[in-house]
Amino acid sequence: MKRKSLLALLLAASMAASMTAATGTVAFAEEATEETTDEAADDADDAEAADDAEAADDTEAADDAEASDADQEAADKVAALIDAIYVQERTDDTDAQCKEAKEAWDALTDAQKELVEGEEASPEYFGRDTGDASKDDPRNQDEIGENELLVVSFGTSFNDSRVEDIKGIEDTLAEAFPDWSVRRAFTAQIIINHVQARDDEHIDNMQQALDRAVANGVKNLVVQPTHLMHGAEYDEMVDAIDEYKDKFESVAIAEPMLGEVGSDATVINDDKAAVAQAVTDAAVKSAGYDSMEAAAEDGTAFVFMGHGTSHTANVTYNQMQTQMEKLGFTNAFIGTVEGEPEDTACDAVIDKVKEAGFKKVVLRPLMVVAGDHANNDMAGDDEDSWKSMFEASGDFDEIDCQIEGLGRIDAVEQLYVEHTQAAIDSIAK
Repeated sequence: MKRKSLLALLLAASMAASMTAATGTVAFAEEATEETTDEAADDADDAEAADDAEAADDTEAADDAEASDADQEAADKVAALIDAIYVQERTDDTDAQCKEAKEAWDALTDAQKELVEGEEASPEYFGRDTGDASKDDPRNQDEIGENELLVVSFGTSFNDSRVEDIKGIEDTLAEAFPDWSVRRAFTAQIIINHVQARDDEHIDNMQQALDRAVANGVKNLVVQPTHLMHGAEYDEMVDAIDEYKDKFESVAIAEPMLGEVGSDATVINDDKAAVAQAVTDAAVKSAGYDSMEAAAEDGTAFVFMGHGTSHTANVTYNQMQTQMEKLGFTNAFIGTVEGEPEDTACDAVIDKVKEAGFKKVVLRPLMVVAGDHANNDMAGDDEDSWKSMFEASGDFDEIDCQIEGLGRIDAVEQLYVEHTQAAIDSIAK
């Protein structure tokens, strides 16, 4: 009985152990299954999240691309409008085009403005700060009397220079000749359009100014060009005036700044001598020297940059160099943006200054205004500016720039007064 009981107990214990093991196995399997299911669910959630993120990135990229395309399209529209008014011809549509271009520019965001790029267009067309245009006077008023003094300039879109240089000359002439109404004309329609579109300042071109004089009943017309010489711009001005001569009782055209051209580089007139002295006096003063000689002793050369021309009048630049030499200024050099004459090109001038042994250089415009050529071609940061080329040569220790036009120099303004007086006197005869 005891043996059977022991066997029964052993059997019961074995069965209990088996059941426990089975239960554990089932529980473990269920737990493993739950973990696997949870992991799968987590993986599915992660995959879904990744898909959502990727989709969001794709959507954002698509939105950015769409926004970028829209920005460029808006900028391109403005660039096309600028290119349309960057022309040397006024049409019946010019006023509306100038207005449309400015309104389109104002509607751009700052980021879109940076994208404006065309054949002539850039963010600087409207965005560059060149001074306060409200300080200028377009001098296009009517009801001016019988005597008109029309001051004709190529023009500049740089507001500060227009006020200092062109308006400065006009103001001096108005003060010197109170019996004559001073009016303005620019010969560069490109500049007229720029100033009108950007600043809403309306400046007459030659035809508009002459038509205005006729409409105002002007009888005596004296024209004072602010041009440097008898070059292509001067000739075009004379041609325009010739077509109106029969509409006035008398017409006289005064001499440009440097007077008659002369036959060769050795021919120097009083006007060239006066301008050479005036510009060097102004240059040494701005540079902090007492004289050109003092500057030379300090190793400083002055390079005066004119425009240059293929016109036969280009000999004028060589005559100015001759005049500098006659004054004993070994440290004065004449150059031109266009490199015409050839010995006035930047690389040629660099060689001359280097050979003369000067290590410091001051660049200054030999132009009525300190506008685009002075600010960009002479003093700009692009590699083809004169400042950059002088620096790149490695031959000089210091390169400085003076952004000052000839028109603001008192001696030059008085020279124009003398030329105008001679023209007025010719009418009286």
